[in-house]
Amino acid sequence: MEATGTDEVEKIKSKFMSAWNNMKYSWVLKTKTYFSRNSPVFLLGKCYHFKTEGEYRALHSFGSNFDKINAEISGNVEEFRKDFISRIWLTYREEFPQIKGSALTTDCGWGCTLRTGQMLLAQGLMLHFLGRAWVWPEALDMDSSDSESWTSNTVRKLTASFEASLTAERDPKILPRPQRGPARRDWDVTEMRNEVYHRKIISWFGDSPLAAFGLHQLIEYGKKSGKIAGDWYGPAVVAHILRKAVEEARDPELQGVTVYVAQDCTVYSSDVIDRQCSFMDSGKAGTKAVIILVPVRLGGERTNTDYLEFVKGILSLEYCVGIIGGKPKQSYYFAGFQDDSLIYMDPHYCQSFVDVSIKDFPLESFHCPSPKKMSFKKMDPSCTIGFYCRTVQDFEKASEEITKMLKSSSKEKYPLFTFVKGHSRDYDFASSPLHEENDLFSEDEKKRLKRFSTEEFVLL
Repeated sequence: MEATGTDEVEKIKSKFMSAWNNMKYSWVLKTKTYFSRNSPVFLLGKCYHFKTEGEYRALHSFGSNFDKINAEISGNVEEFRKDFISRIWLTYREEFPQIKGSALTTDCGWGCTLRTGQMLLAQGLMLHFLGRAWVWPEALDMDSSDSESWTSNTVRKLTASFEASLTAERDPKILPRPQRGPARRDWDVTEMRNEVYHRKIISWFGDSPLAAFGLHQLIEYGKKSGKIAGDWYGPAVVAHILRKAVEEARDPELQGVTVYVAQDCTVYSSDVIDRQCSFMDSGKAGTKAVIILVPVRLGGERTNTDYLEFVKGILSLEYCVGIIGGKPKQSYYFAGFQDDSLIYMDPHYCQSFVDVSIKDFPLESFHCPSPKKMSFKKMDPSCTIGFYCRTVQDFEKASEEITKMLKSSSKEKYPLFTFVKGHSRDYDFASSPLHEENDLFSEDEKKRLKRFSTEEFVLL
């Protein structure tokens, strides 16, 4: 009887926690993000201008060019919106399959850094399979009405959740959103191919045990560094977890991608090239694309504003796939900037589980309808920077460009990180093998991960 009573208490507690998470993380406030027309906007290596050279003349003369100028400005804004919305957005989810070794069916309150890591990796895969010029054809079908729709659904779900808690019934699923926009047009072969990869990339991040880069798999790899579901994950730890997830992925489509994590703020060029030139699982030799992750600190307890120009420079590079970072107690995925403000996607929004294994699963909840901005001064110093290089030649070119940027932007004696010729073993550092049979992390990596875990900020 005592055990039964305890079980009932735990069930009721779980339901109230679910209701609390709905209220805390699912409530959408309709806030606007303002952009200046006087400054360019950068988004993952692309630059957008919201004014034209003839704007001032047109404004003063009010001549026949006025409408044309406004149309050009509007077009630039529209292109930026399409580009931003096309990035993959990964947020808190609830009611997904239970995480192995725990009773958790949601990552609300603890999984935000894993989500930002997923977004960075997703951007790298989008560059690899779709290219930087790709945009989701249905991006502009998502407008501000989405927020209103999600808010009303959240209110209904929150109310139903409290009622279910009292009656010990299962929480009802969120009501499906009505279909919006015109019927799908006829797509050509290239568009169909791109849409297949669009869905496939999202499916790799699904919230199920089988998804290669889903939360369930990432947590399994995190256990090797002493982390469990519900723990806090810092940007550096997530970088190592992502590397292991890519190494262990068995989908043939992913055999042409590898991940390298910088050791103590140093990128060893020969180690990177060795990864790019390693054998595929099929035994065939081939050059792999590489995603380079560099955990860094932009200061001590607070971010040093001297690094602002460097961060801007990084986000303006075509090789950049974003930054895993945030502000104290909140993790964000930084993807661009305007003036001294960073543009980011926020994972702190609780959405319902989507089964990505079904055909034509809904895509809307994986794309953010509007960007957010944050002053660089508020950024926490601990972060992980990501780059994508398709070929060895791309890596060599990128390392040269980034090295120049590091030297020109650094006011300190030493740059944030460096590119060094040769292998890490040439400098008496332990070089971890690409694959380890019995343990996913070498002893050297475990020590480094433990240090990162104790040094990094706590995220919510």
